[in-house]
Amino acid sequence: MNVLITGGAGFIGSHLAEAMLNAGHGVTVVDDLSTGSFENISALAGQKGFQFVRESVRNDTTMAVLTDRCDVIFHLAAAVGVQLIVDKPVHTIETNIHGSEVVLNLANKFGRKIFVASTSEVYGKSDKVPFSEDDESVLGPTRFTRWSYACSKMVDEFLALAYHDQFGLETVVGRLFNTIGPRQTGAYGMVVPRFVRAAVRGEPLEVYGTGDQSRCFTNVADVVGALIKLMDCPEAVGRVVNIGSVELITIAALAEKIIAMTGSKSEIRRLTYEQAYGRPFDDMLTRKPDLTRIKRLIGYEPGYSLDETLRQIIEYEKDR
Repeated sequence: MNVLITGGAGFIGSHLAEAMLNAGHGVTVVDDLSTGSFENISALAGQKGFQFVRESVRNDTTMAVLTDRCDVIFHLAAAVGVQLIVDKPVHTIETNIHGSEVVLNLANKFGRKIFVASTSEVYGKSDKVPFSEDDESVLGPTRFTRWSYACSKMVDEFLALAYHDQFGLETVVGRLFNTIGPRQTGAYGMVVPRFVRAAVRGEPLEVYGTGDQSRCFTNVADVVGALIKLMDCPEAVGRVVNIGSVELITIAALAEKIIAMTGSKSEIRRLTYEQAYGRPFDDMLTRKPDLTRIKRLIGYEPGYSLDETLRQIIEYEKDR
């Protein structure tokens, strides 16, 4: 099978590319390296069955050629990271919506099954915990740019499901909850690599807001395994599926845990959102997935605890 992975030089995409190549599939990665890195896939370059194309998914001429040559598509290309979203809202909206328009249109034209990566951000500020796939979304006002990301990924979901409903395109939508692991960059605001790198260097860990925000972090290996199984599951077609873990931790407790696990003498520094982002910021207190659907579809259970995943990341950062 020939697999096309958009955004395949990114954090999750590179792990997926590695897994698919190791399983004996042909893998083509397309990535413009705007947030991805060639370093993530450098170990795959030159291996039989692997191809890297540096290009934007918005280039429909190149994407048409690549789609024609593949059997299935994993569409992971997106503008991601809170810092990037706050700093470049136009880039976020155009990349996420137009990129998905191009990829879904071509998947439909060539009849290719497609996985579309979405995000827990689409639940917005809903206070119903845990979040299940058919819950209502509650977004903040448009003056807060962070909601542009949630809205753009909602449009991606609507479009993917519309292609399924109107044309019968085999689409699977996965809502990812705070995926972490080796290779993740902290450059765009991702909290775990940012904390780990600071702790390893003995620098202050900057906690934004009260630190009482709680999140569930998922090992990238668990996510990759789920993506592959969902694409092999006929009952997942035309569905939206949460992918994550249910092990909640506050951001303040996460900072303390990482300092303890690294043996660091780093201090914790509190910043307001305005200090961190240079503007007002709207956040949600708790983000936890209901995993009933994915358990029923593929028997999914997270295989890694938060501590195990943090140990992997700490070892990776120390080796760097």
